[in-house]
Amino acid sequence: MEVKEEESSGTPLELFLKIGLDERTARNTIANNKVTNNLTAVIHEKLSDAMVGESVNIVSEMTESFIEREAMANLCLAGVTEGCNRTIGNLLYMVATKYPANALIHRPTLLGYIVSTKIKTPAQLEAAFSFLSSTASESFELKEFEEACGVGVEVSEEDIEQAVNEVFKQNKGSILELRYRINGDLFGHVRKRLPWADPKIVKLLKARCRLPGTGICIDLPLLRHLPALFTLSQKLIDAKLYELLGERTAADNEKPSKQKKEKPAKVEDKKVADENPVQPSEDLNPFLIFPNPEENFKVHTEVFFSDRPVLRCCNTKEVLDKHLKRTSGKVYTRFPPEPNGYLHIGHAKAMFVSFGLAKERGGCCYLRYDDTNPEAEKKEYIDHIEEIVEWMGWKPFKITYTSDYFQELYELAVELIRRGHAYVDHQTPEEIKEYREKKMDSPWRDRPIAESLELFEEMRRGMIEEGKATLRMKQDMQSDNGNMYDLIAYRIKARDKWCIYPSYDYAHCIVDSLEDITHSLCTLEFETRRASYYWLLHVLDLYQPYVWEYSRLNVTNTVMSKRKLNFLVTNKHVDGWDDPRLMTLAGLKRRGVTSTAINAFVRGIGITRSDCSTIRLERLEYHIREELNRTAPRTMVVLQPLKVVVTNLESGLVMDLDAKKWPDASTEDSSAFYKVPFSRVVYIEQSDFRMKDSKDYYGLAPGKSVLLRYAFPIKCTEVVLADDNKSIVEIRAEYDPSKKTKPKGVIHWVAEPSREVDPLSIEVRLFDKLFNSENPAEHENWLSDVNPQSKVVMSGAYAVPSLRDAAMGDRFQFERLGYFVVDKDSTPERLVFNRTVTLRDSYDASFSMHGVCLVNQMSIEPGVLKPVCLEIGPREHPTSLCFILLKGNSAKQRFFDAQKNFLCTGFENLAVGGAVCRYPSELYGLPRPEAFEAFTAKSWMATK
Repeated sequence: MEVKEEESSGTPLELFLKIGLDERTARNTIANNKVTNNLTAVIHEKLSDAMVGESVNIVSEMTESFIEREAMANLCLAGVTEGCNRTIGNLLYMVATKYPANALIHRPTLLGYIVSTKIKTPAQLEAAFSFLSSTASESFELKEFEEACGVGVEVSEEDIEQAVNEVFKQNKGSILELRYRINGDLFGHVRKRLPWADPKIVKLLKARCRLPGTGICIDLPLLRHLPALFTLSQKLIDAKLYELLGERTAADNEKPSKQKKEKPAKVEDKKVADENPVQPSEDLNPFLIFPNPEENFKVHTEVFFSDRPVLRCCNTKEVLDKHLKRTSGKVYTRFPPEPNGYLHIGHAKAMFVSFGLAKERGGCCYLRYDDTNPEAEKKEYIDHIEEIVEWMGWKPFKITYTSDYFQELYELAVELIRRGHAYVDHQTPEEIKEYREKKMDSPWRDRPIAESLELFEEMRRGMIEEGKATLRMKQDMQSDNGNMYDLIAYRIKARDKWCIYPSYDYAHCIVDSLEDITHSLCTLEFETRRASYYWLLHVLDLYQPYVWEYSRLNVTNTVMSKRKLNFLVTNKHVDGWDDPRLMTLAGLKRRGVTSTAINAFVRGIGITRSDCSTIRLERLEYHIREELNRTAPRTMVVLQPLKVVVTNLESGLVMDLDAKKWPDASTEDSSAFYKVPFSRVVYIEQSDFRMKDSKDYYGLAPGKSVLLRYAFPIKCTEVVLADDNKSIVEIRAEYDPSKKTKPKGVIHWVAEPSREVDPLSIEVRLFDKLFNSENPAEHENWLSDVNPQSKVVMSGAYAVPSLRDAAMGDRFQFERLGYFVVDKDSTPERLVFNRTVTLRDSYDASFSMHGVCLVNQMSIEPGVLKPVCLEIGPREHPTSLCFILLKGNSAKQRFFDAQKNFLCTGFENLAVGGAVCRYPSELYGLPRPEAFEAFTAKSWMATK
């Protein structure tokens, strides 16, 4: 049913198909609201008058019949709503996704050049973007524009041949030295000489490919979605290379040797965990995308009206100069939470963006409470927010409240009425909703200004009953943007001092201006409110901050909605706002996650505008492990104890053995070790013993030996069973004091500290994902997706004696088990530990193959290279094909796809073919393996 509605006349899908987009691309586009809106606007946009005439002349020359000419002329006059060829459609798609926002006034001109085929290649269009971005809203000479974009430049085959000859002549010395290894560089030189050349693509339907060094030939399927493999210039380069160098030799196929980077010396001293660990460095500065305050005179937003000219939002030079004088040219940002709940990890990103930008630019960031909804606000939430902001490592320049500006907001509301841009309305909420849906004006919209002023004063003094009147902004009820439908500015809410409260839509932009905010940063759901934001500041002649929206942080296997979080807490599905299973920052803190790990996670994600991405929980866990691996000392705990009696050890004898707090600790550093008692009775994990041994099992079994970590090898000599002849009561074993036995398995353990005295008893809480599916919000009954095993309490765990003095918040690595933290429920009599994260991810490969569809996989034999063909992209709409080479037969081989990147684990060697692929240095936190090699499609074909 949905498909039929989607394909009905006039829908975005139909428009996108008409301009030549393939169905897959069209449907993917519809999934992105921003691109859909932009592309629809581009298709409907009227061309500039000058370009309409030019387009009609050109299409008249291209068509013979009067009917065709008339149809094409109408097409140019009305944009491309009736369709166009695929080349033009692809260029229009580029305009929708890449056009510079500060030059929207010139977009009709550019579209005219595209429709008239004066701009016909992506290279020309990219040059146009660059030119218009630097021009912004200023006027320009068409001649300069055409020269910058290569309009009218035709590149013939003779031109290409001449350019190739010139490049060979100029680089002959390098060619003779590097031979065929210089191939790619030569192609780049030719492209620089002929930037406007139209590539003549030679499509390759099928090819025989020989894998390097194997003698194995494989049929490669059609690479439909990869870039062109060869152009005319590449053919000429290949021919010239062959003419100059002759046949390829074995040396030509050798890879150039790479110099290994010197590894930094290992730091041996790990006595004490660093309380303020250094944040992992990132290659890219995520704040480079933001302009400087002095650049805030450019138009970067346009507000379209149904009955008046376009509003091009920017500051006048006079307004900007006054602002810069007040701020001394510094960056001013704000973090504006509403105190109606606990902050979650999405707020961590918001803090990183706003506080981080101010810190990076040497500026200031306000912590501003948006206290415009008194019913939902609590002192508890305000105190929590300040505590969490400090814990996350941020220091506000100043703590303010929207209510601090109530007097200024009221006075500006009066001025808004005086200017004819606001009125007092008496519609009920239901009537307002109905009128908005029908785009109908309120009956009180045109009431006299004096009357609205008088009524608004009565609202302020509490003379009108709550719900009987509102102050609404007089915007544009016929706009295509619902956030311009006369939004409410004030409601009556009887309180001690103020009987009227401003709305978010009215207050936040004005307070931004009053606080001289340079960069007003928020998530993408607020993007459609830009029009209202700038309209209000414009009609009041106030300074206008630079507004920029970024994608909100969505993490798998959790919910981020405050409403859903509140439901979980109030209905006791979890143990409060700081339940370690929640993605609240209080919950993560209680779970043992550090603020440094969270900030590193957020920084690694970057600041993008991709509004449909969800980050896998495993990526956050990687940063947590990286942090705790450096800072958490090692210790030993047994969760499910199984008694082992060492029969050849004297009863009552206790040996104090040295155990390492840090894996790389120096033997000369006594503080890097702790003492563990070894006695006649020790306890091991129940899972480390089996009655039946096997080749792939390294634990203890009858007649088998294992090494007790930091102690001695032991061999099972007897198993004592319960009356049911199944349950194991205890194991009897003998230890090897000489340590000559060399078992393969190593297990952790805890011993009685003295004769017939149990080890330290602790409670351990094992936390896992709160929801089973990646996106529980998709379920109609999302509560049914709650993971019943998300919290498992181990009340009978044993720990080594050194843990007795652990304090709340102390973090440890329980060897072979994971990272744990002392919980606030601990008492002097009994410690409680929360599991922060396991030592490594434990989810299975079939669950992990998100976004990857295996279309062909040959069996893998040890030491033999084999191909794997993958479709990359969302499960429903894979977008490109790629090839993988595998070497080895690891049982843990896995692939992940995210944003056209690969993650691989468990491989001895990996090679990726296809231009769409690159190895991410930190996509999922894995370092780039030394054996990794990237093969372009051309490299594959060179071996055929």
